Amino acid sequence: MTSTHVPIVAGSEGLTPPADDEVMTLSRQKAVATITLARPKQFNALSTALLTALTAQLQAIAGDASVRVVVMAAQGKAFCAGHDLHEMLAMESQHDYQKLFAACSRMMMTIQGMPQPVIAKVHGLATAAGCQLVAMCDLAIASREATFAVSGVNLGLFCSTPSVPLSRNLSRKQAFEMLVTGEFMDAEEAKRAGLINQVVAADELDGAVDRLCQRIVSKPQVAISTGKQLFYRQLEMGIEAAYQLAGQTMACNMIDAQTREGVSAFVEKRSPRWAQDIDA
Repeated sequence: MTSTHVPIVAGSEGLTPPADDEVMTLSRQKAVATITLARPKQFNALSTALLTALTAQLQAIAGDASVRVVVMAAQGKAFCAGHDLHEMLAMESQHDYQKLFAACSRMMMTIQGMPQPVIAKVHGLATAAGCQLVAMCDLAIASREATFAVSGVNLGLFCSTPSVPLSRNLSRKQAFEMLVTGEFMDAEEAKRAGLINQVVAADELDGAVDRLCQRIVSKPQVAISTGKQLFYRQLEMGIEAAYQLAGQTMACNMIDAQTREGVSAFVEKRSPRWAQDIDA
């Protein structure tokens, strides 16, 4: 498949932004889809329009079996500065805020629910809901100058929704310290804490993300999609129920044609002949 690039303009679900308000872009290179946040002047703040566009695009990708990996990137100097505070200040009721945070949570949960792994490609700062977005992605690679914080507490607003993925990625005390101090964490510290997977030089970020994508694309699709679903479901279970679900999942996985080909190839000491190789 040839590479494509499509601008996404917000304007659905009752939203009426200016006609030139491009909030994100979508590009495609074979089995890898890249979503790029495109509000650089606002440090890619998550406006309602952007949240709506992201959710719709992620849902569309989730239903496209030809996409094997998704990269979440950003334009400009920052990855994402969290919610759009100008938009928030213009809201008039608690109901408006509940709708906003529900829209954000819906987008975040779409990432976790889709079968493809989502990789955050982080440069610059990732704060508040932007740090939450990094934590919700399945994997994350950051440039060395990237910084992370949940700094709402500095404004009197505890980052409640970011606390959900942070408490599930970092240790409890590390997550709580970030939440109650609002202090920044550099990329190396974020890696040690478990928020991101790799730290690379800025000029190596593209290559590092591409290599990780190709490592995933080279694996059988059924194993990746089944494994992602199982991984998150079992985290919320007691250990006995988790083992039961894991055993059932492996049994279903084992009867898949791609899995049987992989196991047969290993036993026969040959390279597997994946049906997906033609399209990857």
